[in-house]
Amino acid sequence: MIRVLLVDDQPLIRSGFRALLDLEDDIEVVAEAGDGGEGLELAREHLPDVALVDIRMPVLDGIEVTRRVAADPALAGVHVVILTNYGLDEYVFDALRAGAAGFLVKDVVPEDFLHAVRVAARGDALLAPSITRKLINRYLTRPLPADTGRRGLEQLTSREREAVVLVARGLSNDEIADHMVISPLTAKTHVNRAMAKLHARDRAQLVVIAYESGLVAPHGG
Repeated sequence: MIRVLLVDDQPLIRSGFRALLDLEDDIEVVAEAGDGGEGLELAREHLPDVALVDIRMPVLDGIEVTRRVAADPALAGVHVVILTNYGLDEYVFDALRAGAAGFLVKDVVPEDFLHAVRVAARGDALLAPSITRKLINRYLTRPLPADTGRRGLEQLTSREREAVVLVARGLSNDEIADHMVISPLTAKTHVNRAMAKLHARDRAQLVVIAYESGLVAPHGG
């Protein structure tokens, strides 16, 4: 059973998402919160598999909730999915940097919403290649922070580094496998090992690390 926490300051949004989730046999809504502070408390109490968190809320916004979840070892199994009205904006990018597994626009169709909850519960990032490319084009072309460093890249094997570069360029595991002439399972293994060595919670953070560390240059390096 996938355990879900809903965190949004709009009751109608919460009730709409809950109505969809309650129809599914493999999903259970364990709690709801109307602000980020309450949401964080309920995450610690219920330890959900997935926390659906609005990006703009009172008390604590979605970015701060994500940051605190990512920093708490007791919440390592909680996958934060950011909810937004605005699509891919700078707040979403900041949430991904903070450790979110991905994001959903609130007008998502029900089938995609339910699929996203299941994907997040498996620990996979909600970053389709098209979304990764948008991240690159819109936000990773900005000046990088001066203190990012190499972020442990020396721990990666040459094949793991190559896989990270391809992830950062928006390729799926199947596309990485084709490019590296390996099986999809081996490609996934390279990506997962790189995530572990770089302490990336998921594929979304791996993309951020690849650019901020300088492993990949924003303009195709």
